[in-house]
Amino acid sequence: MQIEDYFDFLTADEIRIRGHRIGIEDILYEYIYNEMTAADLAARFPSLALEQIYAALLYYHRNQAAMDAYLANWLAFGDHMRAYQAANPTPTILKLRAVREQRAAYG
Repeated sequence: MQIEDYFDFLTADEIRIRGHRIGIEDILYEYIYNEMTAADLAARFPSLALEQIYAALLYYHRNQAAMDAYLANWLAFGDHMRAYQAANPTPTILKLRAVREQRAAYG
């Protein structure tokens, strides 16, 4: 079995663990930024086998430059979307904010 067999490469910006909706970025974010061990990751993602977690970590280390760029793009997209959502709140968010302000006023 090749290491790539553990993943579904949907697009250049979307790599999923084969048979799951969990992205490789989810595992790598926890591993890199929250310093989780493989055991920690297994507890965090109980639907994944430890073998799948190790495959994600191995894929990262074999392709570190490309995966660092992948994660940087993923983080930048998340920042962009949060900024967009903050600037363009949905009617539901506006209603929730109004309720929060009313509660604070009666507080």
